[in-house]
Order: sequence, then C-alpha cells, then structure tokens
Amino acid sequence: MRRSLKTNTLVLVSDHTKLYEDRWEGDIFHYTGMGKNGPQSLSFQQNKTLAESNNNGIDIFLFEVLKPQEHIFIGNVELAGDPYQEEQFGEDKKLRTVWIFPLKLINGKKPIRIPKRLIDIKESEREKLAKKLSDEELTKRAKNASKKVAKRSVTAKHYERNPFVAEYTKRWAKGNCQLCEKPAPYKNKKGEPHLHSHHVIWLSKGGEDSIYNSIALCPNCHDKMHVLDLELDVNTLKEALNRHFRS
Repeated sequence: MRRSLKTNTLVLVSDHTKLYEDRWEGDIFHYTGMGKNGPQSLSFQQNKTLAESNNNGIDIFLFEVLKPQEHIFIGNVELAGDPYQEEQFGEDKKLRTVWIFPLKLINGKKPIRIPKRLIDIKESEREKLAKKLSDEELTKRAKNASKKVAKRSVTAKHYERNPFVAEYTKRWAKGNCQLCEKPAPYKNKKGEPHLHSHHVIWLSKGGEDSIYNSIALCPNCHDKMHVLDLELDVNTLKEALNRHFRS
C-alpha cells in the first residue's frame, strides 16, 4: 500500500507472482493487509487508513500484477464490508493471522475482463513457486489454503486453482494415478510424472479447492472423469483420499 497525503489517495498493488492469497470472489476482491511477518494489526500504518476509508475521504486505486513487472489498473475501489481475519504464511514461512479487506469498484462498476493468457501466466508463475517449496512447507501451505474458490471473469468463466493444493496432490500420489492405480504414462520435460490434479466434486458444482477434494489422475482417467463422472469412480477416489488422510 502507498499513501499520498498531498492528493489524499491510497494505491493498492496486489502482486499475484508472490505468495500472498489475494483473490476475486465474483465482483469482490479480497485484499491482504500490510505486514510481511507476524500477526497483522488493523491499526498498523495503511491498514488503519484502508479500514477507515469509508469515513476519511481517501480515494483508493487498485492495481494487479499477473505477470512480473507489469501492473494492470483495475480501478477506483471502496470497502465492500468489514475487514476480517484469516491465516496465511508470512515471508518467514510461519503461519500468522492477517487482515483481509473486501473491496469493490465504486459506483457499482464491474471488474474489467482480464485476457485469459494473463491468468494463465499468473497461474504458471505460482506453480513455479509451489514447486520450489520443500515437502514440509508445501504440506503446510496446502493444508492451510483457503477453501474458497477464486473466480473472476475473463473471456470465459475461469476458476483459479490453488497451486499449492495441486502440487501437494501430485506429490503424495508418487507418480501413480489414484483411479487406475497405474504409473503415469510418461514424464514431462523436467522428468516429473505427468499427472493431473482433479477435483472429485467439481468446482463448477460447488466443490472445494482443497487437498481433501483433490486427487492425482493420469490423463486418460482425468478425461474419463470429465466425460462420464461415474458414481463408482467418484467413490473410488473418495476412498483413496480417505486412506491417504488416515495414514
């Protein structure tokens, strides 16, 4: 956050190439407050400014970074509700309490439609971050990931999947499809087994983007689930998840 006393403005930059968990839920943007490590305070610097913005007359401008070093101006925003708390990891890799500010564009405006290629770039960058984590840190981040699905309008409706959940799902599978139980049919250029992270209950049907609803499948079984989605196969995947979390 950057405040100008001269112009009475506050600039918010949400950098999705970092590990912060800012997200769109429809027309509401959930923005993480200031403070890189330790519990955040609502009275700390610009957290206080933003929390009181409906009464202090300040103008708030939101930018998003989906691709490194490229800022997209989203618009003039205001608080859409009271700030609330959730847990996220700090830069020191320790779990802490942060403040989340729900924001909306002023005058009932709708968020701009972002080109899908930029969303794909953003997800690719976050997947790279996830792959760099140790098994221990990845497990912590995946287990504490928000179960709320980030959703925004692009050229088509797009569900933003949590990269830590997807990476965790593939790692515990240890290269084997959890439906046919066979090894991945091939490895990617990095030598990793090629598996897909699949939501047992689809996001479009209200399923959670969490480690308790995500499982690794080979390309063939993944395609089968999206074409047939047989109850027998769904139950097989649910039982595989239950076995994993009981072990």
